[in-house]
Amino acid sequence: MAIVRSYGATQEVTGSCHVLEVDDVKIMIDCGMFQGKEEEKNAEPFYFEPSTIDYILLTHAHLDHIGRIPKLVKEGFTGKVYTTAATMDLAEIILMDSAKIMSEDFQTRYRKAQRKGQTKKLQKPLYGPLDVEQTLNMIEWVNPEYDVYYDLCEGISFVYRNAGHILGSAFIEITYMENNDSHSIVFSGDIGNNNDLVLPHLAKCHKADALYVETTYGERNHQPIDATIKEFKETLLNTLENNGNVLIPSFALERTQELLCLLREMYENDELPKCKIFLDSPMATRATEVYKKYANELIYKCQENIKENGSVFRFDLLSFTETPEASKSINDVKSRAIIIAGAGMCNGGRIVHHFKHRIWDENNAVIFVGFQAEETLGREIVEGAQWINILGEDMIVKASIHTINGFSAHVDRDGMIEWIKDIKGLKKVFLVHGEPNSQTAFKETLKKELNVDAHIVSFKEEIVLK
Repeated sequence: MAIVRSYGATQEVTGSCHVLEVDDVKIMIDCGMFQGKEEEKNAEPFYFEPSTIDYILLTHAHLDHIGRIPKLVKEGFTGKVYTTAATMDLAEIILMDSAKIMSEDFQTRYRKAQRKGQTKKLQKPLYGPLDVEQTLNMIEWVNPEYDVYYDLCEGISFVYRNAGHILGSAFIEITYMENNDSHSIVFSGDIGNNNDLVLPHLAKCHKADALYVETTYGERNHQPIDATIKEFKETLLNTLENNGNVLIPSFALERTQELLCLLREMYENDELPKCKIFLDSPMATRATEVYKKYANELIYKCQENIKENGSVFRFDLLSFTETPEASKSINDVKSRAIIIAGAGMCNGGRIVHHFKHRIWDENNAVIFVGFQAEETLGREIVEGAQWINILGEDMIVKASIHTINGFSAHVDRDGMIEWIKDIKGLKKVFLVHGEPNSQTAFKETLKKELNVDAHIVSFKEEIVLK
């Protein structure tokens, strides 16, 4: 008997974690961190015994899909982790950065608690850098290649397909035997938007009995990429020509690399006025080097950039500010700066400091180029907050706010329909990784467009696959 139990990304977009049990074998698909309004779940014990998990199959390296793996290892997991080589390299960057942020945050809260005599009430970090090192070095990591079938154990095999979401991302097809019959289940992870800026298109899924699919944008379509680029350029150029500054909260993986490709192209085409461009994210800088390492997995244009000057993304106007001192020096640039900084949802990172120095100035612009989860600062700003709290200080929002969603690394509603309709033999569809309104809308669309009945998965729900 095959059972799937879901412990995250259920009627929400973070904390992805599903466990497929086939007879006595337990396979975990992703072990992500909760973000936004569900953050407190990260500190809770797992709802299963970590030592009973035999394998982890990772879809990609975003924190909401890998962020609790060191916690799982701390609490007893000793099995194997399967993921693409690029995802493994990116996971090291993401997990180390996560450990560093949690440690720094704890030290700040500890000093405040000391002054109040409340240190015993503090929640310790989920894990530290040493835990990440142990996760990477003491656990066996296996790197499957795309489109190659692997035997996981007797009676269970899998294949990774390119998901086109970020470098190394995959959707996973798992085949298992039950009563001498072969069955298959696909876990989509996050699937890509086919915008052709950095990555090849999402691969097709040809066959599956059951599908667990993301629904991040299940209720709407993205703006076409040409219109998106046009809007981005106009916003950027209007702000620079008025001697303003452009702040771009950006995710370290994929979105940052897309923006760098676009800005490099504008520079090469003489579209940019005199300005300075800063990538103010050490994590994004390290991730960008990984993209160069795996340039053969990028689109042809990116590979040509390597041949031209040895870099996919670098050009003359661009500066990488890795140290805190270099980041602070950006404050000395009063006008015509483009600042790309994390975190993508503004729930920490250097972008918050740049907001403090510039979001109150009506000459400046903030461009959001990615999804903003509920109860994050980014969501608050996108929804029209006139005042926000930055590092304990209330601050007015006078910069113009722009949301440009066509850059999304997630497929939109129609893209999901197109992908799903090609899957032969599909009997069951389970909706995960989406907010309730998005999932309800997509469930209705599936029924209308494909006559498919879908089920919205609940937290800790157990589903028997028949």
